Amino acid sequence: MQQGRDCFAGGEIMPTKEKILDAALTLFAENGYDGTSVEQIANLVGIKAPSLYKHYKGKEDILNALIDSAEVRYEEMFGSEKNIGKVPQSREEFIKVTMKRILFTMRDPVICRTRKLLVQEQFRSERIAESATRHQLDGIQRMFAKIIKGMMDEGIVKNDDPELLAVELTAPAVLQIARSDRQPQCAEESLECIEKHLRHFCRVYMAED
Repeated sequence: MQQGRDCFAGGEIMPTKEKILDAALTLFAENGYDGTSVEQIANLVGIKAPSLYKHYKGKEDILNALIDSAEVRYEEMFGSEKNIGKVPQSREEFIKVTMKRILFTMRDPVICRTRKLLVQEQFRSERIAESATRHQLDGIQRMFAKIIKGMMDEGIVKNDDPELLAVELTAPAVLQIARSDRQPQCAEESLECIEKHLRHFCRVYMAED
């Protein structure tokens, strides 16, 4: 076995650096940044604290690596203002693609834990505050404004202010996702509310298929 790698069930192999990030994300989300020690992270990974420092300088370095990793994952799986994907060509396609993004946001374990971390630490770190704002407000609204504008250009969405429509579309979803984070038992109900709102938005602003 190569040094710095550990075997997992099913024959999968995860580098020690990734195991450290996964353990740290779990502990940060549960106990907060200040409530987690390097020793706790190392213990969860199954290594000694000095071994952890071979991979990261300390907690702040781990935290920055976590944010970087989550940003890449979100960009690939959800999208962004710079990566809106193919503009939907119908109401149903828009609903399908948007709900797929919502399901990823609500059910991906890494993104869920990262979001809890952002909420807890947004007042401690300027970088985390900026990331939380981008993913829960500015960034998601700019992304959907571009999608809506593209659908307006195709004659699918009624001509209106795409930025205002993006706010109207995304704000209830963000609130319901936050609710499901606080009360996981309400996750399915929140998901139903999001889809109901999305379909109402489409009936009001989009041409029928």
